[in-house]
Amino acid sequence: MQSEDLVPTSKRLRSPVVAVTGAASGTGRAFLTRVASSADFRRVVAIDEQRGDVPDVTWRVLDIRDPLLANRISDVDVLVHLGTDESLDSDPAERRRYNLRAAQTVLTACAAARVRRVVLVTSAMVYGAAAENPVPLPEDAPVAAEPDTGMVGDHLEIEALVRRSLRSHPGLEVTVLRPAALVGPGVDTVVTRHFEAPRLLVVKGCLPRWQFCHIDDLVSALEAAALGKVGGVVAVGSEGWLEMDQVEEISGLRRFELPAALTFGTAQRLHRLGVTPAPATDLHYVVYPWVVDGASLREAGWKPTWTNEAALRELLELREGRHAVVGRRLSGKEATITAAGATVAVIGTAAIVRAARRKRRT
Repeated sequence: MQSEDLVPTSKRLRSPVVAVTGAASGTGRAFLTRVASSADFRRVVAIDEQRGDVPDVTWRVLDIRDPLLANRISDVDVLVHLGTDESLDSDPAERRRYNLRAAQTVLTACAAARVRRVVLVTSAMVYGAAAENPVPLPEDAPVAAEPDTGMVGDHLEIEALVRRSLRSHPGLEVTVLRPAALVGPGVDTVVTRHFEAPRLLVVKGCLPRWQFCHIDDLVSALEAAALGKVGGVVAVGSEGWLEMDQVEEISGLRRFELPAALTFGTAQRLHRLGVTPAPATDLHYVVYPWVVDGASLREAGWKPTWTNEAALRELLELREGRHAVVGRRLSGKEATITAAGATVAVIGTAAIVRAARRKRRT
């Protein structure tokens, strides 16, 4: 028996070189900061259009949509793609083009450069939010979200790209993380803006269950995926969920109940008129359950450090001084009026609809 046979395989193998796209800001910077100090990676390569402030990593400044990306990652074992545009204020068509081009270029470049593993992030939203959803949803539940012009539509298209890439490049290993509702500094989504409203909207006949995923936990799950501890489709979130009564007690906010037809009909008209940033289908994710069971990570020994209650409390702290109605961020006099009249949450938007129609006719 050779002496090296007594050494565990994990010790004999070289630790991987990991590259991170979108490394200068947001989740990319948070992940970069974590792996830069980790002994599990031999070297860390940071890729972005501008150089960031994280030290002790190799910075490579380029547009990730550039086909020359393949030449810049030839020394990389694992690439974690976090260079996506998730801003509610971006033009939906331009954001979709950017996100799909970026994901396509990353997958193609990684296959060409013989990168062993790619890790991407979409969202548990791809499962869809529905009154009849089991709580929790298993990771292998069907993708049932409605394609739309919002971020959910982007996530669905990106996952379709992944499936095509796996067929075209069978040697490429791709892991897709699907986090629950994200919470943390800099996170701005339809869900976080829901808690900026004066009341919490619910539809008659169904109460949501709330599950969150703090950025810290997403980052640690990304590290596990980058090291190959999990693979395929991986759901990420805090353990369990909060019932509506618990959310009301923690937040001090009260529910505002409306019929589904009125809720989604009004939201769709507002979006069509350009009043709100997200399509009406995105409203499903604040009124119907989409709790996930992170079985893969749990079986790999990973545990979230944030509870749903702690994540919600941080979300509430971060929303201080902000006001939104049906996902539309308000400011100044508009916000004051909204805060004073709590029931404006959806019914008040009827006045906005009428005003917008009058403006279009004149």
